[in-house]
Amino acid sequence: MTTPVCTSASTAAVFPSFSSYVRARGPVLLRAARSLSANPNDAEDLLQTALAKTFVAWERIEDHRALDGYVRRALINTRTSQWRKRKVDEYAVDELPEPDPLPVPDPAELQGLRDAMWRAVMRLPARQRAMVVLRYYEDLSEAQTAEIMEVSIGTVKSAVSRALAKLREDPELAMIA
Repeated sequence: MTTPVCTSASTAAVFPSFSSYVRARGPVLLRAARSLSANPNDAEDLLQTALAKTFVAWERIEDHRALDGYVRRALINTRTSQWRKRKVDEYAVDELPEPDPLPVPDPAELQGLRDAMWRAVMRLPARQRAMVVLRYYEDLSEAQTAEIMEVSIGTVKSAVSRALAKLREDPELAMIA
């Protein structure tokens, strides 16, 4: 489906100003811009750039019946320029760089950390401990935890927040960090 170009003899009366033209033809031009870009936000930026170029040339455009064509050409030229200027961050190399190997943690240290964390959790009040275990050890959602504990979701959020604050302040865990 093609969009008709303004065909009236006195288009100056139809579009006496640039803003009236943009108000009248903006949605059609935005559809054209969206056909040139996969991202709707990029399409809006593309249209804005093309309209800015049209505004600069507004007084020089003699045939206002061809405004849509002028803007469409500005859209295509702007999109082509953006495509040509895109930055390429990948370069061909002879050797592939190997990432530095991650240090393998000592299993004894990991077990010590787990034990210290569990001791800190066991020092929490029973209700907070239950909620922390359900949320983080059993990986349940706040809603599931609230249902099991027969409390509101807000209660779960506040109790878990207070429990995590206590764990952050736990002296045994502070020594490990």
